[in-house]
Parts: sequence; C-alpha cells; structure tokens
Amino acid sequence: MSSPHRSFSKDDKDTRDRFCRKMSMQEYELIQDDKEDESCLQKYRKRCMQDMHQRLSFGPKYGYLCELQNGEQFLEAIEKERKTTTVIVHIYEDGIKGCDALNSSLTCLAAEYATVKFCKIKASNTGAGDRFSDEVLPTLLVYKGGELLSNFISVSEQFNEEFFAVDVESFLNEYGLLPERELPALGNGNTDEQDVE
Repeated sequence: MSSPHRSFSKDDKDTRDRFCRKMSMQEYELIQDDKEDESCLQKYRKRCMQDMHQRLSFGPKYGYLCELQNGEQFLEAIEKERKTTTVIVHIYEDGIKGCDALNSSLTCLAAEYATVKFCKIKASNTGAGDRFSDEVLPTLLVYKGGELLSNFISVSEQFNEEFFAVDVESFLNEYGLLPERELPALGNGNTDEQDVE
C-alpha cells in the first residue's frame, strides 16, 4: 500500500520532469491549433444558427417604405403578395399635415418589421384621387391576402401634434396589425462563449 514516506522511482522522476519542464514549440502549436479549431467551430455554429433563423423566417423580406407610382402598382402590391404578408399602404399628398411625419414613422417601422410590406402612394396617383380629398389624408390601408383588414382615415388625428414611429407602432399593435418584432440579427461574426451555447 502507500506510505507517506514513499521513495520515488526513476519512472516517477521522469514523469515529474515531464510536467515541470517548459513547453516545446510543437506542443505550443498543438494548443494554439486547438484554440483555432474551437474558434472555427464557434463560427460554424453561429453560421448554422443564422441559416436556420433565415429558413424559419417565412416569407420575403422588405425592410423599406416602397413608393408606388400609380394605381396599377397599388393593386399589384396588394393582390400579388403572399396571403400571409401584411401590406400597409399610406395614401398621402405633399403639404398635408401629418403626411410627412407618417412617412418618416413608416420608414422606421419598415426597417423593424421586415416581413411587413410598407408602401406609400400619392392620392393623386391612385387613379381615385377624388375619393381622397385633403380632409381624409393621411390614410392608412392595411391588407392581408388581398383583403382589406383596416382603413384609417385622417389617421394623424389619432396622435398628438408631433408623433413618431413608436406612436404609430403602438396604434397598429392596438389593432393587432403588426406581427411580433423580428429577432435581432445574429452578430457580425464576433464570437463570445455566451453567444454560442
């Protein structure tokens, strides 16, 4: 059995020397290779997670406020879209109170809700300009599957004198017209231990 007063054999001394000596260049390179392998593995995992997120995010991505030029484009934007895609159309005219602020707000929301198609069209370009007098502008129309879900005439009256994207977002969420927010993009390639588990 073992005794506290143990004598060391030559093999034990060799083992101790091996652990106490300095690392060779080959051993150092092997350790560095292991670290690089771990870094590559983390990058691979992150890329796989991004790919999976992309595949699970059904439907096209927009991310901007699209300017429609005429009534034909207006109809195409609504009717030729996927049945699961929400289309929000802002009917406006230059110089009408609230129209510029709503355009700015929708531009911000389009970036946050990339699966929603945000469009704007001048009332005079719709082909039905007589229906959209200055008193009913700005107007928001919300479609899904080609069907009108909601229309908000003089929508800026729902807000304070000065309003922002967060106000429009809250308003649309009250009516259940916006999906849940998109997940934030998965980093820029920098990997942290916490990100990848």
